[in-house]
Order: sequence, then C-alpha cells, then structure tokens
Amino acid sequence: MKFGLRYCNTGRYVDPAEAIGLLEAGEAAGFESAWTVEHTVMPAEYASPYPYSADGKMAGGRNSIPLPDPLIWMAYVAARTTRIKLATGILILPQHNPVHAAKQIATLDFMSGGRILLGIGVGWLREEFDALNASFDDRGPRTDEYIAAMRALWHDDTATYHGEYVNFDRLYCRPQPPALRVPIIVGGQTKVAARRAGRIGDGFFPGRGAPADLLAVVREAALEAGRDPETVEITASLPDDLDQIPALAAAGVTRLLVPVGDMAGLNTVIRSPEDALDWRDRIERFADV
Repeated sequence: MKFGLRYCNTGRYVDPAEAIGLLEAGEAAGFESAWTVEHTVMPAEYASPYPYSADGKMAGGRNSIPLPDPLIWMAYVAARTTRIKLATGILILPQHNPVHAAKQIATLDFMSGGRILLGIGVGWLREEFDALNASFDDRGPRTDEYIAAMRALWHDDTATYHGEYVNFDRLYCRPQPPALRVPIIVGGQTKVAARRAGRIGDGFFPGRGAPADLLAVVREAALEAGRDPETVEITASLPDDLDQIPALAAAGVTRLLVPVGDMAGLNTVIRSPEDALDWRDRIERFADV
C-alpha cells in the first residue's frame, strides 16, 4: 500500500511557507505523493449539484475559499522536494486547452524529474464552465479526445491528432516527459468515470471510498478494451475507520490518501516530519507496506 496526502492546496497550506513545510514533512516521512484539487472560479451561487455531499454544496456552501491553481502550486513545491510525487486530484480537463495543458504538464514533469501524476475529471459545475466559456454538455467525449491528444504530444516525436474537438498535424511539443508519458488517473464517483478509467486510464480515484460496483465496472471495461485490469491502479481516500484498510487492500486499492485540509475545513495538521510520521505509524498498523 502506498500513502499520499490530500488535498494539499487547501486550508492552511494555501500559505506558501505552510505548503513547503507540508511537502518537506511528507517527503521526509516517506509519503509517496501529494494531491491537489482544482476550481478556477467558484460562483457565489450555483444550481449544479455537488456529487460528494448530501446537500449538493461544496465546502459546506463556503464558495470564497482560497484555492490556488494546482499546477502552479505543484511547480512551487516541486522546487523544494526531490522524491514525493505531485498529483492533481483532479484537474478538470475539459476546461483546458489540451495542447496548452499538455505543454504545461510535460514541462512540470520534466522539471520535477518525472514526478507528476495527472488525475483528471470531467467536472460537475456548469456555472464554472460557463464563466470559462468552456463546453459543458459534451465534456465527456471532449475529455476522451483531450487525453488521446495529450498522450500523442508527450510520446510522439512529431505529434498528429485528428478528432471532433482536437486537430493538429506534425507538432513538436518540447520538453517531453522523461518517460514520454504521464500517468492519467480518472477521478469520479460514477460508472461513466469508472468505464473511462478501465478503457483508457492508468488509474481510478473514486473520491469517496472504493465502491465495489465501480471497481467491477473498471475491471469489466478494461477487459472489454483488451487491457489487463491489474494495470489500472486504484486510489482511495483514507477511511475514517482505519480498521477498513485491509478490506480496501483486498478490494484492490493500492494507494490511500490522508486528508490534510480539504474544502470543508482542516482535517489533519501536518507541520513537521514528526507529525507526518505519526500519521504513517497510525495507518501502517493496518496495511502491508
């Protein structure tokens, strides 16, 4: 089992000094990764239902919370760390120009020594899409094309891609990621997201728990696509009851994310390697690491 930290660009860790302290402490304690979250803007009022709370509101309805751009936040902390992986959990991919995003992510992966994990999702907040002049209703197929186009730019010497939403011929996109790829982890608590993870993802992050029905969809979709389901890595949030960790491991979860300060408020304070080690000690009692 691998352990990461989430969501690191929230709460007290919006402060630059606290962000550096968190990542240095997490790296010293042996955490594998640090995960960020994205919303470019939050409308003061919105009707779109947030899928991860009973009231349909994110952060308990507090819409003015600071939320730094995840890629810039990751670039800032990358310069002060050497081993810990840096992840988006998630980047709302259909809100981005895929060629520009591929360039940014490849640059960050190159400069950090190949440490980027790209968690992506299709988004849920129509009002945010409208503010960004991004298309909401076709965000699913756009996401599929954006992933394929970005992978071509990262891998091919001269990249060509022709689709309904993305078209380019023989482009150089330099620097490329050191491995000529960046792992793409599909986020979402729906069967559509699980199918996308099985079809084309390197991983799946359902956000809340690890529902057995969604993990089954991932495996079925992978088999239908001619892929080995074991190549789709499953990430989950640390359960409130740590006794559930062995069951999650048995279900195929290989990475758990410890909350450090999410959009509902600060959950876990990590300000030193000792704090981070205390968390590792607590969770390692329940997992074979």
